Formats: sequence, structure tokens, C-alpha cells
Amino acid sequence: MSETKHSKLSVKEIEAEELSFIDGELLEIPPAENDTLVGEASTKISLKTKNQKQKTGNQTSYLQYVFLPLIFLTVALLGGLRLSAEDGAFLFLKPALICLIFASVLLVLFFRAGLLKLEGWFSETFSTVQNIANAAILFALFFASTQIFNSLLPERGLPFWVFAFCFLWTLWNNLFVEFQGKRLLQSLGSVFGLAFVSKYLILAYLTAPTGTSWWRGLLENPAQEAFTWLLDLPRFSAGTGYIQFFAVIFYLLGLFLLPSATTKVVR
Repeated sequence: MSETKHSKLSVKEIEAEELSFIDGELLEIPPAENDTLVGEASTKISLKTKNQKQKTGNQTSYLQYVFLPLIFLTVALLGGLRLSAEDGAFLFLKPALICLIFASVLLVLFFRAGLLKLEGWFSETFSTVQNIANAAILFALFFASTQIFNSLLPERGLPFWVFAFCFLWTLWNNLFVEFQGKRLLQSLGSVFGLAFVSKYLILAYLTAPTGTSWWRGLLENPAQEAFTWLLDLPRFSAGTGYIQFFAVIFYLLGLFLLPSATTKVVR
């Protein structure tokens, strides 16, 4: 056993001596190819991520500054359109003053409920062009809101004042209620839907169609003639309801797509 251990020790000493006397020349090792490949891959990934972020930013900009104003301006156009019951001609009715008041209160509700954040639309960090563009979007929203009330309010007579009082009561109560953006949209959708059904289905049915003479309409359907005379309801073509239906849908779609805050546009 002792001889075996001695032989193992001697072998280790010989190997150590051989290793200690190895002479060589220091060589400069070039950078590994793997490092180059890793660097190129990381560069490609960073460029791809940057391109994706830029593409996403461009899509967001198109949605905010092209698509949204187009939706609200379309609503502003459709909200005042009516079709004549006689020949189907287009009529454009200007909104009543109370529609402007309702639209102003509605914008205050948007900011109060958090659907819109003032610091997210106007900021010193934004460029002047972006602040002006954001203001243009809000003006388009205001015009669309005005025309939506113009669309849902009856044109004159007792129904106009009844609908106006209901809208005023609803908006005034909502000013003192803690709302979230989603709940506010649901509330507006239900109120606008009820107003649309009441005007373009119920009241439109009570309105007598245009006849050759009033006495003939009185003989054929005296109830409709009586309601038309008592309520002072104007007569429009049935196509008016279709136009205003799409106006309400586009308006609610625009509110759904409307961001609470805009992002800074980097060129």
C-alpha cells in the first residue's frame, strides 16, 4: 500500500514539474463568433421592437386624429338631417339652443366621470400642433353631442318640452353622482335608446301620414289626425328614423373608441 501511494505521489510530482516548465507564447485571441451573432440578434430584436412600437403609435394616431373626428363629424351631419314626407327631400334642421346647453353639460360629465382627462388632452409636454389637434377632436365631440340631442328631441310642440325636461333632469342628477366611464356610457346608451324609441316609433306612429286633404285623413284615421293636431308633430318620411338610428350608433361607437388621455406624438 505504501509503495502504491508513493508511486502515485511521484507521478503527481512529475506532472506538476512538467506543467511548471511549459513554455509558450501568448497569443491574442480574436472575439468569438458567437458574441458577434448574439450582438446581431439583439440588434435585430431591438429594431423589430422599435418598428412595432412605431407602427402601434401610427395606428393610434390615425385612430385619434383621423377616424374619431370623421365619426363625430358624420354624427354632426346626420343628426340634423330629415326626410320630407311629401317628396323625400333632404331637410337640415338647426339645433335648438337647449341642445347646446345639453352638450356642454354632457362634456362636463365626461371629464367628471373620468371618460376624459384634461391633463391627458392638453399638456405642456405636447407640441402646439398636438394640442390644437386635441382641441379639434373635442370640438367635433361637442358638435356631435349637440346634433344627437337635436336628433332625439322632437322638433316642436309639447313633446319637445317633455323630452327636454327628461334630458335636463337626467343630466342634472348625473352631475352629482359618482360615475365611472363605463357606467356613464351604459347610462347614455339606455337614455338615448329610450328617447329614440319614443320619438321614432311611438310618436312617429301617432303622426298621421301626409294625405291629399285633412278631412280625408280625419275620416280614415281620426286618432292620428287628432294627435298630430294636439301635439303639433311634424311629418317626416320613415327614412328619417333609419338615418337617426345610424347617427346614434356612430355616436356611441365614437364614445367607446374615445381615449381618456392622448399619448405624446413622437416624430
